[in-house]
Amino acid sequence: MKVYNDITQFKGVKTPVVTSGTFDGVHVGHQRIIQRLNEIAVQAGGETVLLTFYPHPRMVLFPDDNELKLLNTQEEKVRLLEKQGVDHLIIYPFTKKFSRLSSVNFIRDILVNNIGTKKLVIGYNHHFGRNREGSFEHMKEYGPVYGFDVEEIPAQDIDNVEISSTKIRKALLAGDVRTANVFLGYSYALTGKVIKGRQLGRTLGYPTANLGIPDKYKLIPANGIYVVEVNHGNKIYKGMMSIGLNPTVNNGKDRTIEVNILDFDKDIYGDDLTVSFIERIRDEEKFENLEKLKLQLGKDKQHTLKTFAKLNS
Repeated sequence: MKVYNDITQFKGVKTPVVTSGTFDGVHVGHQRIIQRLNEIAVQAGGETVLLTFYPHPRMVLFPDDNELKLLNTQEEKVRLLEKQGVDHLIIYPFTKKFSRLSSVNFIRDILVNNIGTKKLVIGYNHHFGRNREGSFEHMKEYGPVYGFDVEEIPAQDIDNVEISSTKIRKALLAGDVRTANVFLGYSYALTGKVIKGRQLGRTLGYPTANLGIPDKYKLIPANGIYVVEVNHGNKIYKGMMSIGLNPTVNNGKDRTIEVNILDFDKDIYGDDLTVSFIERIRDEEKFENLEKLKLQLGKDKQHTLKTFAKLNS
């Protein structure tokens, strides 16, 4: 996959088959759009082009909105799109000036003049241009004028629930990682560096790696205890993760992200870890003493091992 951070770097390709959008999460609905994009490109003898935007439009239009959290960092999104077989990825800078571009000008200047779109695939209820004025009907009207065909992918349903990045975010914020993973089509993950913690887990027999997440916009699932897979040095380990305020030992002051890697005993401070969520075990709790906390951690470990046993059976 070729990646362009400046649309002027993109030089016309034969029969560009194009889609556009923010694609946060690259979820099952997005994957269906890209699948259709690939199918059309094969039929037309063309190449696939995905136009996305950075920063996320809401960061620019609502800069004071501290509630915005994203499913992917930019690096994660690029990797996920490459896995889907996209030929060309154009990352267009989203600015306030660009947000005021009319839908007609977006079609003419970006899709036609810059990309040379011959076939356009868009998702259900996709809107674009100033005040989201552009729509599928808009595209169909101007397609013949500018020489491209347009196809809309219908709403994608799993058990009659329409998939959307918003619904996935809500599931994660509720701790429902199983539902989020079904909608995503892969396990939701956090990547960060191992940072120094208070090292209390070691005294309990459950040493943890504290994870620092560099991207402030990356969504952190709800507080609680989770079954996770841990990728360190391209090796996969079983683990259990605690997200929360550590009320038993930390008086609920600072939110931390800590993972206990099972059958692992290495100094990994400063190393990168990717932690993928499998399921949520329970809420975080404040225990009367460290002994009761230790007993519960033993139960959490057994739950974790049983979960992996089921997955591998």
